[in-house]
Amino acid sequence: MVRVLVLGATGRLGGMLRRYWVSPEIEPLWQARQGRGPGAGDWVVFDPRTDPLALAEACAAVDVVLDLAGPVPGPGRAVSSFAAIPPLVRAVAHGVRVAGGRPLLWASSAAVYGARARCGEDDPLAPLSDYGRAKQAGEAALAGVPGACALRIGNVAGADALLSGVHPGVAVTLDRFADGTTPLRSYLGPKTLAETLFQLVIRAAEAPLPPVLNLSGPGPGVAMGDLLEAAGIWWQPRPAPEAALPEVVLDTARLTALVPLPPEAGTARRIVAEWRADQAALGEGRP
Repeated sequence: MVRVLVLGATGRLGGMLRRYWVSPEIEPLWQARQGRGPGAGDWVVFDPRTDPLALAEACAAVDVVLDLAGPVPGPGRAVSSFAAIPPLVRAVAHGVRVAGGRPLLWASSAAVYGARARCGEDDPLAPLSDYGRAKQAGEAALAGVPGACALRIGNVAGADALLSGVHPGVAVTLDRFADGTTPLRSYLGPKTLAETLFQLVIRAAEAPLPPVLNLSGPGPGVAMGDLLEAAGIWWQPRPAPEAALPEVVLDTARLTALVPLPPEAGTARRIVAEWRADQAALGEGRP
């Protein structure tokens, strides 16, 4: 059994893991900054930024550390909050070192690539947003940390701006380009995310992962209009502004060499099915 500390377990991605990580192969230790997190399982409560002793003790109690903590873009999120990302990464890396070293998987973002259409792990980074620049700085803080892997995560259905921003009776406005297409993006569903991270944690406990790894669904990407159509969501097109990016697709060859993914995991139909199942689980009160 692999013991794993999940930092930021009360966030959206952490919630997805709590709903799907049920296996005798893994024993999660969930972390929350205040109060006890919802649901079953073992919890530790501390702030990694201000309690280095508790962080080091939690790291010492596990085999692998999965760090999902940190601010993410969203309504009302101050841009200044992203400045906390690099110091938080340094604090976690220090806690891992104090604990004697553990594999550390850190949630970076596809935002580090910027306007690049096809994104491979070895491509130059040119983030366009403050969030992307903060994630790039976080990756730099991990450089040279033994066993560290920055996971450049693509769009996750249910934790994204598209499907998460749907309101009943209100049409979603979506860019449409002159050729009639909508933005093409790398996506994966909640269950596939959880299963992929599960396998990566198991592998990290056995041997070091690459220092950088794209994490998204396989294939050529998904048109955002196709996602909305598959979900039966009312949407209206608008002419894409000049700065709009027709496509941002992650190369997942390195990932699938470690964790084979079924081709359908990158399709609109499968992504929407997983999103609906996860929303239903939330509606049933599963944390």
